Amino acid sequence: MTEELNSTCSKSSHDFKIDENYDESIYQQALALYNKPFLQLIQLSASVHREHWPEGDVQRSALLSIKTGHCPEDCSYCPQSARYETDIQKHPLMEVDDILEKAKAAKDNGATRFCMGAAWRKPPRGEQFDRVLTAIEEVKKMGMETCVTLGLLNADQAKQLKDAGLDYYNHNVDTSKDYYDKIITTRKFADRVNTLRHVRENGISVCCGGILGMGESGEDRMKLVAFLASQSPQPESVPVNFLVRFEGTPLEHQEEVDVLEFVRTIAVARILMPFSRIRLSAGRMDMSREAQILALSAGANSIFSGEVLLTSPLPGYTFDNKLLDDVTLPRNAGRANQSEALQ
Repeated sequence: MTEELNSTCSKSSHDFKIDENYDESIYQQALALYNKPFLQLIQLSASVHREHWPEGDVQRSALLSIKTGHCPEDCSYCPQSARYETDIQKHPLMEVDDILEKAKAAKDNGATRFCMGAAWRKPPRGEQFDRVLTAIEEVKKMGMETCVTLGLLNADQAKQLKDAGLDYYNHNVDTSKDYYDKIITTRKFADRVNTLRHVRENGISVCCGGILGMGESGEDRMKLVAFLASQSPQPESVPVNFLVRFEGTPLEHQEEVDVLEFVRTIAVARILMPFSRIRLSAGRMDMSREAQILALSAGANSIFSGEVLLTSPLPGYTFDNKLLDDVTLPRNAGRANQSEALQ
Protein backbone atom coordinates (compact mmCIF):
# COMPACT_ATOMS: atom_id res chain seq x y z
CA MET A 1 0.00 0.00 0.00
CA THR A 2 2.76 2.46 0.92
CA GLU A 3 4.60 1.85 -2.38
CA GLU A 4 1.38 2.58 -4.27
CA LEU A 5 0.90 5.79 -2.31
CA ASN A 6 4.51 6.83 -2.89
CA SER A 7 4.04 6.48 -6.62
CA THR A 8 1.23 9.03 -6.61
CA CYS A 9 3.53 11.80 -5.43
CA SER A 10 5.42 11.92 -8.74
CA LYS A 11 2.35 12.22 -10.98
CA SER A 12 2.08 15.33 -13.17
CA SER A 13 -0.89 17.70 -13.14
CA HIS A 14 -2.25 15.91 -16.23
CA ASP A 15 -1.78 12.41 -14.83
CA PHE A 16 -4.39 12.08 -12.13
CA LYS A 17 -7.56 10.22 -11.17
CA ILE A 18 -10.54 11.66 -9.35
CA ASP A 19 -13.70 9.60 -9.64
CA GLU A 20 -17.06 10.06 -7.95
CA ASN A 21 -16.88 6.48 -6.73
CA TYR A 22 -14.36 5.13 -4.27
CA ASP A 23 -12.23 2.04 -4.72
CA GLU A 24 -14.12 -0.79 -3.02
CA SER A 25 -10.94 -2.44 -1.72
CA ILE A 26 -9.87 0.84 -0.08
CA TYR A 27 -13.30 1.18 1.50
CA GLN A 28 -13.13 -2.34 2.91
CA GLN A 29 -9.67 -1.59 4.29
CA ALA A 30 -10.95 1.64 5.85
CA LEU A 31 -13.90 -0.15 7.44
CA ALA A 32 -11.68 -2.87 8.89
CA LEU A 33 -9.38 -0.27 10.39
CA TYR A 34 -12.28 1.80 11.75
CA ASN A 35 -13.63 -1.25 13.60
CA LYS A 36 -10.33 -2.21 15.23
CA PRO A 37 -10.00 -1.90 19.02
CA PHE A 38 -9.38 1.78 19.68
CA LEU A 39 -5.90 1.44 21.18
CA GLN A 40 -4.70 -0.83 18.37
CA LEU A 41 -5.95 1.64 15.78
CA ILE A 42 -4.26 4.62 17.46
CA GLN A 43 -0.98 2.74 17.85
CA LEU A 44 -1.04 1.81 14.16
CA SER A 45 -1.87 5.33 12.98
CA ALA A 46 0.82 6.81 15.23
CA SER A 47 3.34 4.39 13.74
CA VAL A 48 2.39 5.40 10.19
CA HIS A 49 2.57 9.04 11.18
CA ARG A 50 6.08 8.69 12.66
CA GLU A 51 7.28 6.90 9.54
CA HIS A 52 6.10 9.57 7.12
CA TRP A 53 6.36 12.70 9.29
CA PRO A 54 9.42 12.00 11.46
CA GLU A 55 9.82 15.64 12.53
CA GLY A 56 6.40 15.54 14.14
CA ASP A 57 5.61 19.15 13.22
CA VAL A 58 2.09 20.59 13.31
CA GLN A 59 1.35 23.11 10.59
CA ARG A 60 -0.72 26.18 11.44
CA SER A 61 -3.10 27.60 8.88
CA ALA A 62 -5.47 30.56 9.07
CA LEU A 63 -8.78 30.87 7.23
CA LEU A 64 -10.44 34.24 6.68
CA SER A 65 -13.99 34.76 5.43
CA ILE A 66 -13.41 37.45 2.82
CA LYS A 67 -17.11 37.51 1.83
CA THR A 68 -19.70 36.32 4.34
CA GLY A 69 -23.34 35.31 3.92
CA HIS A 70 -26.02 35.47 1.20
CA CYS A 71 -24.94 32.12 -0.28
CA PRO A 72 -27.68 30.57 -2.46
CA GLU A 73 -26.79 26.98 -1.54
CA ASP A 74 -28.78 24.96 1.01
CA CYS A 75 -25.96 23.17 2.88
CA SER A 76 -27.73 22.06 6.06
CA TYR A 77 -24.82 22.88 8.34
CA CYS A 78 -23.99 26.34 7.02
CA PRO A 79 -25.11 29.62 8.65
CA GLN A 80 -24.04 31.51 5.52
CA SER A 81 -26.91 30.10 3.47
CA ALA A 82 -29.45 32.76 2.46
CA ARG A 83 -32.15 30.15 3.09
CA TYR A 84 -31.69 30.14 6.88
CA GLU A 85 -32.24 32.76 9.57
CA THR A 86 -28.95 32.94 11.46
CA ASP A 87 -27.18 35.66 13.43
CA ILE A 88 -23.89 35.75 11.53
CA GLN A 89 -22.51 39.14 10.51
CA LYS A 90 -22.77 39.31 6.73
CA HIS A 91 -20.38 41.45 4.71
CA PRO A 92 -19.44 41.93 1.03
CA LEU A 93 -16.08 41.02 -0.44
CA MET A 94 -13.27 42.61 1.58
CA GLU A 95 -10.78 45.03 0.11
CA VAL A 96 -7.30 43.68 -0.60
CA ASP A 97 -5.58 45.87 2.00
CA ASP A 98 -7.92 44.59 4.71
CA ILE A 99 -7.23 40.99 3.68
CA LEU A 100 -3.48 41.60 3.83
CA GLU A 101 -3.78 43.08 7.31
CA LYS A 102 -5.38 39.82 8.49
CA ALA A 103 -2.77 37.75 6.65
CA LYS A 104 0.06 39.64 8.36
CA ALA A 105 -1.52 39.05 11.77
CA ALA A 106 -1.83 35.35 11.01
CA LYS A 107 1.80 35.14 9.89
CA ASP A 108 2.96 37.01 12.99
CA ASN A 109 1.18 34.38 15.10
CA GLY A 110 2.84 31.42 13.39
CA ALA A 111 0.53 30.60 10.46
CA THR A 112 2.36 29.45 7.34
CA ARG A 113 -0.72 29.06 5.11
CA PHE A 114 -3.42 31.68 4.60
CA CYS A 115 -6.76 30.60 3.21
CA MET A 116 -9.44 32.98 1.95
CA GLY A 117 -13.06 31.86 1.74
CA ALA A 118 -15.96 33.53 -0.04
CA ALA A 119 -19.59 32.41 0.31
CA TRP A 120 -20.35 32.00 -3.38
CA ARG A 121 -21.90 29.14 -5.34
CA LYS A 122 -19.26 30.00 -7.92
CA PRO A 123 -16.95 33.02 -8.27
CA PRO A 124 -18.50 35.96 -10.14
CA ARG A 125 -16.79 37.24 -13.25
CA GLY A 126 -15.15 40.64 -13.29
CA GLU A 127 -13.78 42.90 -10.58
CA GLN A 128 -14.56 40.69 -7.57
CA PHE A 129 -12.71 37.68 -8.95
CA ASP A 130 -9.87 39.96 -10.04
CA ARG A 131 -9.70 41.25 -6.47
CA VAL A 132 -9.27 37.71 -5.18
CA LEU A 133 -6.49 37.11 -7.70
CA THR A 134 -4.72 40.26 -6.49
CA ALA A 135 -5.06 39.15 -2.86
CA ILE A 136 -3.47 35.81 -3.74
CA GLU A 137 -0.53 37.54 -5.42
CA GLU A 138 0.01 39.87 -2.48
CA VAL A 139 -0.22 37.15 0.19
CA LYS A 140 2.32 35.11 -1.79
CA LYS A 141 4.70 38.08 -1.61
CA MET A 142 4.46 37.82 2.19
CA GLY A 143 6.05 34.36 2.01
CA MET A 144 2.92 32.42 2.95
CA GLU A 145 1.26 29.50 1.21
CA THR A 146 -2.03 30.57 -0.34
CA CYS A 147 -5.36 28.78 -0.37
CA VAL A 148 -8.85 29.86 -1.42
CA THR A 149 -12.30 28.33 -1.22
CA LEU A 150 -14.71 30.04 -3.60
CA GLY A 151 -17.24 27.38 -4.56
CA LEU A 152 -17.52 25.67 -7.94
CA LEU A 153 -14.84 26.45 -10.53
CA ASN A 154 -14.65 26.15 -14.28
CA ALA A 155 -11.41 25.37 -16.09
CA ASP A 156 -10.66 29.01 -16.97
CA GLN A 157 -11.08 30.19 -13.38
CA ALA A 158 -8.79 27.43 -12.14
CA LYS A 159 -6.15 28.52 -14.65
CA GLN A 160 -6.39 32.15 -13.54
CA LEU A 161 -5.98 31.08 -9.91
CA LYS A 162 -2.89 29.07 -10.84
CA ASP A 163 -1.45 31.99 -12.81
CA ALA A 164 -1.94 34.22 -9.74
CA GLY A 165 0.26 31.82 -7.76
CA LEU A 166 -2.38 29.87 -5.82
CA ASP A 167 -0.93 26.90 -3.95
CA TYR A 168 -4.08 25.14 -2.67
CA TYR A 169 -7.77 25.11 -3.52
CA ASN A 170 -10.14 23.97 -0.77
CA HIS A 171 -13.28 22.22 -1.93
CA ASN A 172 -14.72 19.84 0.65
CA VAL A 173 -17.16 17.16 -0.44
CA ASP A 174 -18.50 17.23 3.15
CA THR A 175 -19.70 13.62 3.40
CA SER A 176 -20.03 10.38 1.45
CA LYS A 177 -21.69 10.32 -1.97
CA ASP A 178 -24.42 8.11 -0.52
CA TYR A 179 -25.28 10.56 2.28
CA TYR A 180 -24.66 13.74 0.30
CA ASP A 181 -28.23 14.54 -0.78
CA LYS A 182 -29.40 14.39 2.85
CA ILE A 183 -27.17 17.42 3.54
CA ILE A 184 -27.16 19.39 0.27
CA THR A 185 -29.62 19.47 -2.65
CA THR A 186 -28.59 22.58 -4.61
CA ARG A 187 -25.47 21.03 -6.08
CA LYS A 188 -24.50 17.46 -6.73
CA PHE A 189 -21.57 15.41 -5.53
CA ALA A 190 -20.50 15.26 -9.19
CA ASP A 191 -20.31 19.07 -9.29
CA ARG A 192 -17.77 19.03 -6.48
CA VAL A 193 -15.74 16.31 -8.18
CA ASN A 194 -15.65 18.30 -11.44
CA THR A 195 -14.20 21.29 -9.57
CA LEU A 196 -11.53 19.08 -8.03
CA ARG A 197 -10.63 17.89 -11.53
CA HIS A 198 -10.23 21.46 -12.80
CA VAL A 199 -7.98 22.18 -9.82
CA ARG A 200 -5.77 19.15 -10.54
CA GLU A 201 -5.66 19.85 -14.28
CA ASN A 202 -4.10 23.22 -13.54
CA GLY A 203 -1.47 21.95 -11.13
CA ILE A 204 -3.03 23.38 -7.96
CA SER A 205 -2.77 21.25 -4.82
CA VAL A 206 -6.04 19.88 -3.47
CA CYS A 207 -7.44 20.56 -0.01
CA CYS A 208 -10.49 18.34 0.42
CA GLY A 209 -12.20 16.77 3.42
CA GLY A 210 -15.51 16.68 5.22
CA ILE A 211 -17.63 17.21 8.31
CA LEU A 212 -18.37 14.61 10.97
CA GLY A 213 -21.48 14.64 13.11
CA MET A 214 -24.21 15.40 10.56
CA GLY A 215 -26.11 12.19 11.30
CA GLU A 216 -23.99 10.04 9.01
CA SER A 217 -23.08 6.46 9.91
CA GLY A 218 -19.62 5.10 10.54
CA GLU A 219 -19.85 3.48 7.13
CA ASP A 220 -20.49 6.89 5.56
CA ARG A 221 -17.41 8.27 7.27
CA MET A 222 -15.31 5.46 5.84
CA LYS A 223 -16.82 5.97 2.37
CA LEU A 224 -15.72 9.61 2.61
CA VAL A 225 -12.20 8.55 3.62
CA ALA A 226 -12.18 5.94 0.83
CA PHE A 227 -13.22 8.57 -1.72
CA LEU A 228 -10.33 10.78 -0.68
CA ALA A 229 -7.81 7.92 -0.47
CA SER A 230 -8.88 6.62 -3.90
CA GLN A 231 -7.75 9.83 -5.59
CA SER A 232 -4.43 9.69 -7.38
CA PRO A 233 -2.62 11.69 -6.22
CA GLN A 234 -4.33 11.89 -2.88
CA PRO A 235 -5.30 15.34 -1.51
CA GLU A 236 -2.32 17.19 -0.10
CA SER A 237 -4.54 18.52 2.70
CA VAL A 238 -7.52 16.81 4.35
CA PRO A 239 -9.52 19.04 6.72
CA VAL A 240 -11.65 17.09 9.21
CA ASN A 241 -14.42 19.19 10.75
CA PHE A 242 -16.36 18.53 13.95
CA LEU A 243 -19.88 19.81 13.21
CA VAL A 244 -20.61 23.25 14.65
CA ARG A 245 -24.36 23.34 15.29
CA PHE A 246 -25.45 26.85 14.34
CA GLU A 247 -28.81 28.10 15.53
CA GLY A 248 -31.17 28.56 12.61
CA THR A 249 -29.68 25.81 10.43
CA PRO A 250 -31.38 22.44 9.89
CA LEU A 251 -28.64 20.72 11.92
CA GLU A 252 -28.79 22.97 14.98
CA HIS A 253 -30.24 20.15 17.14
CA GLN A 254 -28.13 17.33 15.67
CA GLU A 255 -26.68 14.98 18.27
CA GLU A 256 -22.96 15.59 18.78
CA VAL A 257 -20.64 12.96 17.36
CA ASP A 258 -18.66 10.94 19.91
CA VAL A 259 -15.14 12.34 20.02
CA LEU A 260 -13.66 8.84 19.86
CA GLU A 261 -15.48 8.27 16.56
CA PHE A 262 -13.97 11.54 15.37
CA VAL A 263 -10.49 10.39 16.42
CA ARG A 264 -11.04 6.98 14.80
CA THR A 265 -11.76 8.71 11.51
CA ILE A 266 -8.59 10.78 11.75
CA ALA A 267 -6.58 7.65 12.51
CA VAL A 268 -7.93 5.81 9.45
CA ALA A 269 -7.32 8.86 7.27
CA ARG A 270 -3.72 8.99 8.49
CA ILE A 271 -3.12 5.31 7.72
CA LEU A 272 -4.66 5.43 4.24
CA MET A 273 -3.29 8.89 3.32
CA PRO A 274 0.13 8.89 4.97
CA PHE A 275 1.51 11.86 2.98
CA SER A 276 -1.47 14.18 3.47
CA ARG A 277 -1.74 16.96 6.00
CA ILE A 278 -4.69 15.91 8.17
CA ARG A 279 -6.12 19.13 9.59
CA LEU A 280 -8.16 19.71 12.73
CA SER A 281 -10.59 22.30 11.44
CA ALA A 282 -13.98 23.61 12.59
CA GLY A 283 -15.46 22.50 15.90
CA ARG A 284 -12.37 22.72 18.07
CA MET A 285 -14.26 24.95 20.52
CA ASP A 286 -16.53 21.96 21.21
CA MET A 287 -13.58 19.65 21.85
CA SER A 288 -11.60 19.53 25.07
CA ARG A 289 -7.87 20.22 25.06
CA GLU A 290 -7.31 16.51 25.76
CA ALA A 291 -9.53 15.48 22.83
CA GLN A 292 -7.52 17.71 20.49
CA ILE A 293 -4.25 16.22 21.74
CA LEU A 294 -5.69 12.74 21.19
CA ALA A 295 -6.55 13.68 17.61
CA LEU A 296 -3.01 14.96 17.07
CA SER A 297 -1.67 11.72 18.56
CA ALA A 298 -3.81 9.76 16.10
CA GLY A 299 -2.18 11.47 13.13
CA ALA A 300 -3.57 14.97 12.65
CA ASN A 301 -0.66 17.28 11.87
CA SER A 302 -2.25 20.61 11.03
CA ILE A 303 -4.69 22.97 12.71
CA PHE A 304 -6.64 26.03 11.75
CA SER A 305 -5.39 28.61 14.20
CA GLY A 306 -6.75 31.98 15.26
CA GLU A 307 -9.95 33.44 16.68
CA VAL A 308 -12.42 32.38 13.99
CA LEU A 309 -12.69 29.90 11.12
CA LEU A 310 -14.97 31.52 8.52
CA THR A 311 -17.94 31.92 10.91
CA SER A 312 -16.97 29.27 13.50
CA PRO A 313 -15.11 30.34 16.67
CA LEU A 314 -11.62 28.98 17.31
CA PRO A 315 -9.73 28.80 20.62
CA GLY A 316 -7.34 31.62 19.67
CA TYR A 317 -3.59 31.98 19.19
CA THR A 318 -2.71 31.91 22.91
CA PHE A 319 -4.49 28.58 23.41
CA ASP A 320 -2.94 27.15 20.24
CA ASN A 321 0.57 28.25 21.20
CA LYS A 322 0.27 26.44 24.51
CA LEU A 323 -1.37 23.38 22.95
CA LEU A 324 1.36 22.95 20.36
CA ASP A 325 4.11 23.57 22.91
CA ASP A 326 2.60 20.80 25.02
CA VAL A 327 2.63 18.27 22.18
CA THR A 328 5.72 19.19 20.14
CA LEU A 329 8.34 20.36 22.65
CA PRO A 330 10.22 18.52 25.41
CA ARG A 331 8.34 18.85 28.70
CA ASN A 332 10.65 21.41 30.32
CA ALA A 333 10.96 23.50 27.16
CA GLY A 334 7.21 23.60 26.79
CA ARG A 335 6.76 24.72 30.38
CA ALA A 336 9.37 27.46 29.95
CA ASN A 337 7.66 28.79 26.84
CA GLN A 338 4.29 28.71 28.58
CA SER A 339 5.66 30.73 31.49
CA GLU A 340 7.09 33.32 29.12
CA ALA A 341 3.78 33.53 27.23
CA LEU A 342 1.85 34.12 30.43
CA GLN A 343 4.12 36.91 31.69
